[in-house]
Order: sequence, then C-alpha cells, then structure tokens
Amino acid sequence: MGKKTIFTLCMLMLLGSGAAWALSLNEAMGALPAAKEAGQLGEQPNGYLGVVKAGGNAAEVARQINAARKEEYQRVAKDNGVALKDVETIAGQKAIDRTPSGQYIQVNGGWVQK
Repeated sequence: MGKKTIFTLCMLMLLGSGAAWALSLNEAMGALPAAKEAGQLGEQPNGYLGVVKAGGNAAEVARQINAARKEEYQRVAKDNGVALKDVETIAGQKAIDRTPSGQYIQVNGGWVQK
C-alpha cells in the first residue's frame, strides 16, 4: 500500500469514529444539568448556552442544545412574524431569569455566578 492510500484510510477511520463521539440531543439534554452545576456551561443573553469552563463533553452538549434551540427560535420567529434576534433575546432573558443561584450567566460579555 502506498502512503497516499494509508493516509486516506487513516482519515476515513478518524472521520468515521467522530460520529461515535458525538452526543445525541437526548444525551446532551441529560448531561446539561450536571454540566451547568459543575460550572462548565452557562446561559447567555443571546438565548444560547456558552462554555464557561472547558472540560468533558461540555462543548458538544452546548453545540447540540444550541442547534435545537436555534431551530425552535427560527420556528417561533417565523410563526409570529418577528425577527430571530428578538426571539433569541427574549429566550436569553428568560433562561437567565430561570438560572438557579450558583450557576453561571453571562453579563456584559463575562461569566458571573448567579
């Protein structure tokens, strides 16, 4: 086997194994409370989760949930004839308001413990 063939096979193996590492939305939703309690994820004013402290699968949890949130925000915006940005802002404020004491929220671009 040539170097090019070996390289191609290795890349295919790596790409294929990436799917196994990805979380499903249900797995991400299940992991969210622990990630928030551990201070890894927090709520942002834009309606999406942010990574406060990297570790474990926090970034993947945020990615999965943020994708689902965006899909829902787009649906709500379309159904109500309002701008996506407005829906995101309202959702962000509600999420921040509901965040329990001790968890993180983003204020003026920085993370603070509520």
